[in-house]
Amino acid sequence: MTTVMAQGTFDILHPGHLHYLQKSAQLGDKLVVIISRDSRVKEKKGLHFNEEERREMVQALKPVDQAVLGSEGDIYTTVKETDPDIITLGYDQKHDEKEVQKMAEKATGHKVQVKRISGLENYSSSNIRN
Repeated sequence: MTTVMAQGTFDILHPGHLHYLQKSAQLGDKLVVIISRDSRVKEKKGLHFNEEERREMVQALKPVDQAVLGSEGDIYTTVKETDPDIITLGYDQKHDEKEVQKMAEKATGHKVQVKRISGLENYSSSNIRN
């Protein structure tokens, strides 16, 4: 079974999020979505929904097999617990693919692919919020 891990804040759900999650789900057998904790979101004051509300909304989406809250500490812990074969990044996530891959492989002890999902770049929570 191929486990795909996607992650994000998912405060204001929009078609860009759905596209990201649908494309991520197509890459494997199980899609686990990590929801950013309130304590780790830099734009905390701008959040419309708390972490549990955001997790529940994402869990209700058809492509999602499991939505869980991320670690209060670091992403390393979350990756180790999720043990993904593939990690997907959204077009606007600033993470470097090679660095994520190196960290994930160290956390899991096996090869992890990192794939950036593009498409629907016109949608962004920041733009909608503004």
